[in-house]
Amino acid sequence: MRVRRGRSGTAGALVRGAGARRGLTVAAVALAALLGATGTGLAVPPPPPNPSDSAIDSAKGDASAKAGEVGRLTNQLAQAEQKLSALQDDVELKQEQAMKALVDLQTAQDEATRAQNDATSARQEADAAAGAIEKARQDAKKFAAASFEQGSTIGSISAYLTSDSPKDLLARAQLLNAIGGSRLNAMDRLQQAQTDKANKDSAARKALELAQEKQDAATRAKGVADAAQSAAVSAQQAQAAQNTQLEANKNSVEQQLYAAQAKVNGLQGQRQRYQDWLAQKQREDEERARQAALRASAANNDDDNGGGSPSPAAGGSIEDVIARALSKVGMPYAWGGGNGSGPTRGIRDGGVADQYGDYRKIGFDCSGLMIYAFAGVQGLPHYSGYQYTAGRQVPLSQMRRGDMLFWGYPGNIHHVALYLGNGQMVEAPQSGSYVRVVPVRYGGIMPYATRLIG
Repeated sequence: MRVRRGRSGTAGALVRGAGARRGLTVAAVALAALLGATGTGLAVPPPPPNPSDSAIDSAKGDASAKAGEVGRLTNQLAQAEQKLSALQDDVELKQEQAMKALVDLQTAQDEATRAQNDATSARQEADAAAGAIEKARQDAKKFAAASFEQGSTIGSISAYLTSDSPKDLLARAQLLNAIGGSRLNAMDRLQQAQTDKANKDSAARKALELAQEKQDAATRAKGVADAAQSAAVSAQQAQAAQNTQLEANKNSVEQQLYAAQAKVNGLQGQRQRYQDWLAQKQREDEERARQAALRASAANNDDDNGGGSPSPAAGGSIEDVIARALSKVGMPYAWGGGNGSGPTRGIRDGGVADQYGDYRKIGFDCSGLMIYAFAGVQGLPHYSGYQYTAGRQVPLSQMRRGDMLFWGYPGNIHHVALYLGNGQMVEAPQSGSYVRVVPVRYGGIMPYATRLIG
């Protein structure tokens, strides 16, 4: 609102007042035209001030003096963003390594259980063989005693007459045949039976010892992975205070930059700032509209199917895989969550995921979303590093819709997403976020995509 001057005002003051009115009118018309062209219906910001020439000159001198400081703060902000990004990648990597150690430990435990069962079976066989040996030894002793009493090898008629049953008769007949030629030959066979028993016992012990060694090694590897993850979490926590300060510096830089532009450029600076905000707001609105369209499309597919299962059936085509992944857009991220049937409760990691309460959430992590999407094609392990080698690898220049994309470096992969084509991908990004569709990020991406279909 303009304040009316008193009658004592000079003619020059009246001219300046008229110029100010014209400036405000032109600015209002231009701003109204800008808002009308966008058609967003957003609230109109208050008109910027119309400074005098001397004020503009003073602002230019101010901006020139602060230019160096603004540049320094901008560079500091860029470095801070790089540190934050590298820290997040390191935490994700340690989480995936901990998941790998967990999978390997479970595998070793399963092998140890099988070895224990095999050892038990071998021990039972050895015990049975020991019983047979003892019975044979007793029969041989009885035979030797009878032979000694008669002064010669016991006759077959005497053996048959003293038999208790047909089974015993058959056993004695076999014993006569075995010993009839030579008692030494019979004792050799008993010795062979004892050797077989000892070999079975030894093989069972060795198998069990090997399985236990593998389990011990896997347990040690799990401890190392947990320690590495704990160290990464400690580093993240140690830098938390510094990150807070860096974020404050970021806000300070933006405010100083805005102030400098406003002083130097006047109304044009105000308008440019608003246009930058409007462009960002439009991108956000477009992204929200696209996400809403994806959810509406999934809902329409459910209605077309007569209100059946809430998720697309697991199929073997690329479109089936993509449909299953997109059906979970908006689902919470949960570390360790997700399987071939859908979202599951996350698990504890002793660090960042626990801070976000992932173990209380039902959702997916990055590799869990891939397990669900490809459930009708191939069973995948719950570790992005193993998923990277689960199919045919193709150069990124040849990637196509339905391929898996990975981030990290050889032997240390920390993230996976599903490529949708047209530079878009669907992913479960990190704790505190949701399954989403975003443009492909090429920073830190692996040089090959993994293809399971086609």
